[in-house]
Amino acid sequence: MNKNKILKETYPYRFVESSNQERGWIEKFNEFTRRWTTMYECDSPLQLLTAMDDINYTRWLDPSGVPCYRQGRGNVVKSPYKN
Repeated sequence: MNKNKILKETYPYRFVESSNQERGWIEKFNEFTRRWTTMYECDSPLQLLTAMDDINYTRWLDPSGVPCYRQGRGNVVKSPYKN
């Protein structure tokens, strides 16, 4: 039986690779079901390493639309149009 290896866990994400290191994916914890579900399957080991290193990249890959790359912008996005 092949076991998957958890490389890193940064709540609510964890990074997993298969035992033969051919596949890697990102799982996200679901608070409602209290289970980990596959969020994104990485195309290459380099993409998995990038996601592990840059949490904003992981958020960018998240299909639920989690805000990412917001440094220096604050929590409010202002309209470019005058009121």
